[in-house]
Amino acid sequence: MRVLVTGGAGFIGSHLCDLLLAEGHSVAAMDNLVTGNRANIAHLDGEPRFRFVHHNVNEFIAYDEPLDAVLHLASLPSPVDYLQMPIQTLKVGALGTLNALGLAKAKGAAFLLASTSEVYGDPLVHPQREDYWGNVNPVGPRGVYDESKRFAEALTMAYHRYHGVSTRIARIFNTYGPRMRLDDGRVVPNFCRQALAGEPLTVYDDGSRTRSFCYVSDLVDGLYRLLLSEESDPVNLGNPQEMTILQFAETVIRLAGSGSEIRFITPTDARTKDDPQTRRPDITRARTVLGWEPRVALEEGLGATIAWFRERV
Repeated sequence: MRVLVTGGAGFIGSHLCDLLLAEGHSVAAMDNLVTGNRANIAHLDGEPRFRFVHHNVNEFIAYDEPLDAVLHLASLPSPVDYLQMPIQTLKVGALGTLNALGLAKAKGAAFLLASTSEVYGDPLVHPQREDYWGNVNPVGPRGVYDESKRFAEALTMAYHRYHGVSTRIARIFNTYGPRMRLDDGRVVPNFCRQALAGEPLTVYDDGSRTRSFCYVSDLVDGLYRLLLSEESDPVNLGNPQEMTILQFAETVIRLAGSGSEIRFITPTDARTKDDPQTRRPDITRARTVLGWEPRVALEEGLGATIAWFRERV
């Protein structure tokens, strides 16, 4: 296939480019490098089936080559980013998705939207299934990201129903691995950075909030399987192994060989407003439709991630 990946220089996007190339496809990575990093795909320079396109997807996408698939991963998923750039976040969810869908329609290509578990908000249903509509505060500070993705899903389904575009929607839960940004602001890089620097790991409240963590190689395998499927309804992709943030902090300290302590703090900034108390995917649909489930154990994936961060702290 000939594939365009928007956000292709980002954390997940770059790993997806690697997988697509390994499967024999030709790949164009499109990114404006606002949060993506050219270093994430530097190892692909000189690969004849790969090219980088510096472009902002919020602007019309002029692309002369044929395409078989458009994978839309361009986004601002980090709280640090979407709180600093709220308008850009809404634009990439709305205009960026519109432009990417328009390109897929014009090329007769399949389209895959990288959505998010944040469409479920602070859930009142646990674990979260795809038929749950969510509990989102549209006017809270997190709403710029949550609602941008909810709109993107609605727009994707509209193109599927009205224009007949072959579409896929992946709802991505917490994903981690090499190439995450140290200043990402989310729990994995925060804890890894603090543990490797010997600083206290800052845990909100009593650490009882829960998350589930999926290693990036498992996640991109799920995205690829979804692309090859005919499933147009949303599909959860994540690891259903749930743990508390306190348990996760203790695991990071142990695997990093760190002497860091754990410091409990009361959250006061906008990043934690409407922060979900629980997060765990129901992946029954992914197992049934895609034959997919995560295979990398937390200790294995986190060990590789810490090793990657260790070289950069």
